[in-house]
Amino acid sequence: MQNPAPRTTCRRDGEGLFLHVATTGDKWWRYRYTLNGRARKSGLGAYPDVSLAQAREKRRAKSELIAAGIDPVEQKKAAKSSRNAARSAKDNTFEQVARDWHTSRAESGWSASYAKKTLENLQRNAFAAIGKRPVGEITRAEIKELFQRERPGRAGKMTKPPLGEAHKLRQIMDAVFRYAGLAEMTDANPAHALKGVLPEKKKVSHYSAITEPGRVGDLLRAIDGYSGSYSVLCALRIAPYVFVRPTELRHAQWTQFTLDGKQPEWRIPGSRMKAGVEHRVPLARQVVAILCDLRRLTGSGALLFPGLRSPTRPISDNTINAALRTLGYSGDVMTGHGFRGMASTLLNEQGWNRDAIESQLAHGERSKVRAAYNHATWMPERRKMMQAWADYLDKLRAGTTGKAAAPG
Repeated sequence: MQNPAPRTTCRRDGEGLFLHVATTGDKWWRYRYTLNGRARKSGLGAYPDVSLAQAREKRRAKSELIAAGIDPVEQKKAAKSSRNAARSAKDNTFEQVARDWHTSRAESGWSASYAKKTLENLQRNAFAAIGKRPVGEITRAEIKELFQRERPGRAGKMTKPPLGEAHKLRQIMDAVFRYAGLAEMTDANPAHALKGVLPEKKKVSHYSAITEPGRVGDLLRAIDGYSGSYSVLCALRIAPYVFVRPTELRHAQWTQFTLDGKQPEWRIPGSRMKAGVEHRVPLARQVVAILCDLRRLTGSGALLFPGLRSPTRPISDNTINAALRTLGYSGDVMTGHGFRGMASTLLNEQGWNRDAIESQLAHGERSKVRAAYNHATWMPERRKMMQAWADYLDKLRAGTTGKAAAPG
């Protein structure tokens, strides 16, 4: 049996200098030496970029270091470490590291809205105070002070971060320091050490929702009597039919809707969805009728529900809840998000396929492959369900609650 051919060969020049030749044809100069009884090799560069004469000169310089008791390899490592330390002190500021972390997480699947809120929290509460500080030098005291530090709020008024925002800030900074630690920029995580320093947030176990059929009918009749702006009235009337998240409803744009044809629908882009995946909402004929009326009012603009101050900005995130308060429904009774709980509870009670319900609620669709599968598999069922649900709500509004909508 023949021995395999060597992968590399060495061409010796003498005094420890040799040319390392790979099977690919690449060549590198190497210098073999011994210091303190330890055999080592030091690279001198690639041939022909480094000529024989230049390699011999480099060997001579390194031999002088060795004669003085200095290891060329260790000297090179120390110089590199010194350069990295100097660069780290300049470049690895908290703001730069935080932005790098934010970019990496946003590209790994965050929704656009969540990424925006996270960066805004850092910009409002952290960058001005500690953004230019080296990440490895920031202390617990500096971070703790951020929770009480006043910064411009609405209308330019100076205010401290709300408790919920402060809790989120600590969590964000904890993640930034863990990211910096994995990149060997720091050995400490002062944000993690502050876990528990803030007062506990009020725990919310669920969004308040009305799920008893008779009371749902009362709510729908109350909505019909809403005396505020017509666009907000339309948003209130549509919300029970489509049961999307409030932020998805208020940012709705006319270009996302197909109102003509046999299968009208609303396609919400992934940038507006919590999971970052496009979501399709089949539209019942009742919803189409409301939208056609609304289009006469706001159809010349991009948004279905523009705010009063600017046609390019949607109604605020509190508009629906505020409207419900004017109708007599407090936050512990019904919320804008509660229309989702209402639909989920009653549709499950009525025997609709759970997977179809969850797909329509856009739950658990973080995988784009699974999301596409759900769209293809359950869309016919969802179309039937959404029209039956709209018909059921109309019965409740009319006060006829004897029979629930039936699957199929």
